[in-house]
Amino acid sequence: MSNENTRRLAGKVVVVTGAARGQGAAEAEALTRAGARVVATDVRPEGEVRRLDVSGESDWAALAAELRESHGEIHGLVNNAGVIRRERLGEVRPEDFAQVQAVNTIGPLLGIQHLAPLMPPGSSIVNVGSSAALTGYYPVAYTASKWALRGLSKIAAMELGPRGIRVNTVHPGYIETEMTAAATPAFREATIRETPLGRSGSVDDIAPLVVFLLSDESSFITGAEIPVDGGLTAHGGVKSISDAMRTDAPSSE
Repeated sequence: MSNENTRRLAGKVVVVTGAARGQGAAEAEALTRAGARVVATDVRPEGEVRRLDVSGESDWAALAAELRESHGEIHGLVNNAGVIRRERLGEVRPEDFAQVQAVNTIGPLLGIQHLAPLMPPGSSIVNVGSSAALTGYYPVAYTASKWALRGLSKIAAMELGPRGIRVNTVHPGYIETEMTAAATPAFREATIRETPLGRSGSVDDIAPLVVFLLSDESSFITGAEIPVDGGLTAHGGVKSISDAMRTDAPSSE
C-alpha cells in the first residue's frame, strides 16, 4: 500500500460501532490502514474493542465524555452496529420490533446527537443501511428500521451541513458475515439469483467505500445513498422476469 493511501485519514479520530467482528471489524481495520485513529466499539467487546451498547444513551454520553477528554474532537462516526429479526408482518411482536428499532435507528440517532458536537468542519458520518431500506424486504422490523435510518440520514445531512459535517448512507446487499450466515441456504440462493453480478459480497466490498466517505476526497458528498449490492436493488425486482423471458425466447432458427 502506498504512503499516499496510508495518509488519507491521517490525524483523524473515527468511532466505529459494531466493530468486534464482520463488516465493522473490516471497516475499522481499513480505516486504521488509511491512517485514522479508530475507536472501535461493540456491545460484545473483544481485545481493543471498547464496550458500547448503542441503544443506551448513558453509554453514548460516557463515550463522548471520554473522547472529549482524550482527543478534544473527533472527525468521523461509522454507525455500523445492527441487528436483525426475520419475523414477517403477521408474526412480529411489538417488543421485538422496538428492540430492532432501538439498535438500528435509535443507536445512530444517539451517536449523532452525542458525537456531532465534538466534530469540526470537514467531519463525516457514515450510516450503514441495507438493501432492505430500498425494497419491501419481508423481515418487517429490520426493514422498517433501515427505512427509518434513511430518513434520519437525510435530516442529519441537512441539519449538520451548515456546520461542515457530511452524512451519507451505505446500503450493503448480501454480504458474507455472521449475520447473513444465520440465513437459510434457500434465502442465500434466491438472493444471489436476483443479484445481477451473480455472487454475494464480502466485507472488503464495503470497507473501501467507508474510507472514501470519511476522507477529504468526498468533501462535497452529503445526503447520498450508495448501494453496494451487486445490482440487487437496481433492477426493481424485474431480473427474474428478464431471466424468464431470455429463457423462453423463441429460437431464431
